[in-house]
Amino acid sequence: HVQLVESGGGSVQAGGSLRLSCVATGSVYSNVCTGWFRQPPGKQREAVAAVDINGRIRYSDSVKGRSTFSQDNAKKTLTLQMNSLKAEDTGMYYCAGQAGYCGSFQAKEYVVWGRGTQVTVS
Repeated sequence: HVQLVESGGGSVQAGGSLRLSCVATGSVYSNVCTGWFRQPPGKQREAVAAVDINGRIRYSDSVKGRSTFSQDNAKKTLTLQMNSLKAEDTGMYYCAGQAGYCGSFQAKEYVVWGRGTQVTVS
């Protein structure tokens, strides 16, 4: 049984940076097929970045060039570094794992979810 716990969210001014972390607990953890999603206020959950079966990282167009997704397998930690933040980056950010289709940008593909960490950019 795997659990994911996010941290690192907060309130920042536009142009600032945040580093989100997601720690996995449990005896069964896979470092592939993970992803970051976000849910802006009043909108549906959308993909930010996802790792495919070969370890390649896909980024959504909205964050490409401004965000970096990394994983520390030994620490079972996923990290999302976000720079040059914009107001439209505001939302609840979730890490997710065990996607049925690795690298998917479809939230329904992911089995395990954290509770989220709030990011507010003003």
